[in-house]
Amino acid sequence: MWERFSFYGMQGILLIYLYYSATHGGLGIPQATAAGIVGAYGGAVYLSTIIGAWLADRVLGSERVLFFSAIVIMFGHLALALLPGVVGVGVGLVLIALGSGGLKANATSVVGSLYEPGDPRRDAGFSLFYLGINLGAFFGPLLTGLLQSTIGFHFGFGLAALGMFLGLVQYWFGRRELPAETRRAPDPLPRSRYPLWIGVAAIAVVVIAVLVALRVIRANDLAAIVIWVTVAAAIAYFAVILSSKDITSGDRRRVIGFIPLFIASVAFWSLYQQQFTVLTIYSDQRLDRSVFGWEMPVSWVQSINPVFIIILSGVFAAIWEKLGDRQPATPYKFAAGTAVMGVAFLLFLPFVGGRPNSTPLLALVGIIFVFTVAELLLSPVGLSVTTKLAPAAFQTQMVALFFLSVALGTAISGELSTLYSAQDEGAYFGVLGGIAIVLGVALAAFTPLVKRLIAPVR
Repeated sequence: MWERFSFYGMQGILLIYLYYSATHGGLGIPQATAAGIVGAYGGAVYLSTIIGAWLADRVLGSERVLFFSAIVIMFGHLALALLPGVVGVGVGLVLIALGSGGLKANATSVVGSLYEPGDPRRDAGFSLFYLGINLGAFFGPLLTGLLQSTIGFHFGFGLAALGMFLGLVQYWFGRRELPAETRRAPDPLPRSRYPLWIGVAAIAVVVIAVLVALRVIRANDLAAIVIWVTVAAAIAYFAVILSSKDITSGDRRRVIGFIPLFIASVAFWSLYQQQFTVLTIYSDQRLDRSVFGWEMPVSWVQSINPVFIIILSGVFAAIWEKLGDRQPATPYKFAAGTAVMGVAFLLFLPFVGGRPNSTPLLALVGIIFVFTVAELLLSPVGLSVTTKLAPAAFQTQMVALFFLSVALGTAISGELSTLYSAQDEGAYFGVLGGIAIVLGVALAAFTPLVKRLIAPVR
């Protein structure tokens, strides 16, 4: 909850901090470039789950990586709050991306460890886990946005750091109650190989620093770079798992069956994650945020989705629990989630061509409701099915593979958002929404084949 408070609280004001002018407390970066940076940062968060998963499986265990990652996140928020200008953004976002990547994959893995294989409560349990996440996601943008709009951006970033600190204190007292196996690396790296991997990490940092200094890596290119790195990482990850001698033929078949789900997840997140790019711009420029004569902060729009999650997560958990073995198979849920996300984009079309601040707030609330239904059909179900399909030797790394689909989708959302403009928004929302619907229908058509591949998992 507290990690989501800090993450979404910061992300709720990040984009406008980048493109607002200096007179409004921002950095004055061009809007398209700023949107690409936010998308690249979001993709980097999920891309770095690879590092967190590898450290958990080979060095420290999931629980310890989770704890240390939270500390890194806190320092990242402090950098945004205390360091000036672009330096603070660079240092802060790198630390938060690395820390969040370590925390995400391992928090999910730890939750998965609470359920025995085949336990029908797993999907319901992950929906409740989602409820805790979204309590933080609800309050974060509300409070950081309030501080940003009244006393400045850096106070909002400082509050995000405070939230992460409170989370660390709370977690410290409860972490020993988690299963002992979460503190053990299932496939320990021999100590003789530590120097090699430390050297690889150091070389990677130096190479990236040199490329940035030489302006080979530029802000305009960040989203595209993250896309290609994530594609390469996903292909490599699938290859490593499928070629491993530590998995059975049944494991290998189920991992192959996961590939269509991975592709559907990429399509879903490439639209959903535009909440932090296109939807933020839309809320700033096209949305009527006046409530009884008072103008609501831009970031407060980010708290609408968590409200629906809080309300509906229990409903979806109850539905899956009630249906038991009669509930739709996972591929059908993925297909529905992808198609419904496409419908959400089409719902923007009636408001195309309106004047600034002309879209009613209630209309956007309705669209975000559809976003939420799509999310609950795919995201917690995706986390759950990943832990079910994971071979024993790749438990946390399989979760990281799911997060790679989120990384790829998020980076694509950043690249797509650079194409958005008020003049072309009809084509933008119409084309992307239509593509998502077609992909959802295609996955539904191939579901019988996917079900055979992932059997006995449903």
